[in-house]
Amino acid sequence: MSEKMWGGEPFWGLGYDWDPDWVLTDRQQELRATLIELCEKELRANAKRSDDELLFPRRNLELLGEHGFLGLIVPEEYGGLGENHVAFAMTCETIARYGCASTAMCYVMHIGAVAALMLRPTPEIVDKYIRPLNSGKIGTLSYSDPETGSHFWYPISSKAERVNGGYRINKKASWTTSGGFADFYVLQTTSPDFSGYDDLSVFVVDAEHCEAQPSLWDALGLRGNQSGAISFTDVEIPGTQIVGPEGDGATSNDEAVDPWFLVGSSSVWNGLALGAIDIAKRHTTRKRHVDVGLRVADYPTIQDYVGQAVMETNASRLFVLSVAQAFDGATDDNTKLLSPGELARGNFLHWAWQIKFVAAQNVASVVDKMLHACGGSGYKRDMELERYLRDAKAGWVMGPTNEVLRQFVGKAVLLGFDALDYWNQSYNRRAVENEVKKLDAAGKRELAEQLVAQASEDEAKEPAAKA
Repeated sequence: MSEKMWGGEPFWGLGYDWDPDWVLTDRQQELRATLIELCEKELRANAKRSDDELLFPRRNLELLGEHGFLGLIVPEEYGGLGENHVAFAMTCETIARYGCASTAMCYVMHIGAVAALMLRPTPEIVDKYIRPLNSGKIGTLSYSDPETGSHFWYPISSKAERVNGGYRINKKASWTTSGGFADFYVLQTTSPDFSGYDDLSVFVVDAEHCEAQPSLWDALGLRGNQSGAISFTDVEIPGTQIVGPEGDGATSNDEAVDPWFLVGSSSVWNGLALGAIDIAKRHTTRKRHVDVGLRVADYPTIQDYVGQAVMETNASRLFVLSVAQAFDGATDDNTKLLSPGELARGNFLHWAWQIKFVAAQNVASVVDKMLHACGGSGYKRDMELERYLRDAKAGWVMGPTNEVLRQFVGKAVLLGFDALDYWNQSYNRRAVENEVKKLDAAGKRELAEQLVAQASEDEAKEPAAKA
């Protein structure tokens, strides 16, 4: 096995012996070597500037474009590298580990936007948004909503109307990575004939229509990713910029957005955990206690910390990679074109929920332990460990939050997948009846009158039945 290099010297962190290279093709290992070189030469230095000065990592993303990574999952016929989900996981992990976590998260959202477009490619979308990617064109997803928090799949503050052969879009988003800096935005809104929260549609909108105030962004970690609030107000777009048919948003969410985002973001958290272990190895093997003639790495406690961190992080890595392999198997290595309503990755979504929870939980624990291993030196900003710690904190709360995912999995296990009802289409009859029991006769009568009035209003809004 070749030695991992950092510039002209052997890498100071974990070597390739601790990377599960058997899951990567020869080409993917070559792509990783290219990424490590880019990180050493430029991306890692730019990470400090992004963190210190709240700078969007445009140069880092352009550099990735110059080497084809902005089109990583795009078919070669459209100018991309034609790679699969495992390659994507490797890329996100590598950028976060050796380079810049803000860049890695911007990259995850970029590829998520590209994946949503490639789920329903048209000649117009391919020519306008896909072929120019390697020239540095950056996209992002905008699926959040100020009214629903981490339940981002409910775009309540949005709507789409049919006008002039196209659409008029209104969208408010509370968190949009690369907000105000991306060149195009893939948005989810309610459909023109909205009939319930599984009736959503996807559009791609150019940067000129985005209203953003990136100067207001000031975060604990991931300070370069500019994940602020944005809006699109009465934006008219041509009909060629709807992504898939009207009402395709639920399938797009389950088949493209969530699978790619969860694999990518989980890989970022794994990369941050590995990066923290790398820094801890560098420090503890070099720092000596002259009074006892030992390096910090010679203490059994430190060895225990690092050993457990490596094992738990590699368990998380292989969990992510196994789900990526499942996606590859279901999509013929990301080459299968799916019809509207057809699922492939979506059949493994409950596994993707689990990898995000595990990776986000692990990185919080690992970075904290590596800070302990490095002692007081770990608090110094020039060691970089404190930046990894702050960046890693975003893992738990980034939607779907770990609380949401934990409940999803537990509820599905105990009550079945239908009980999840994450499109809010059924009601809990037992809970309703239990609450009604608490009312006296007058309260029940008042409630009944309110429900009858509401039913009359709903009936009046329904379209007339055809003869």
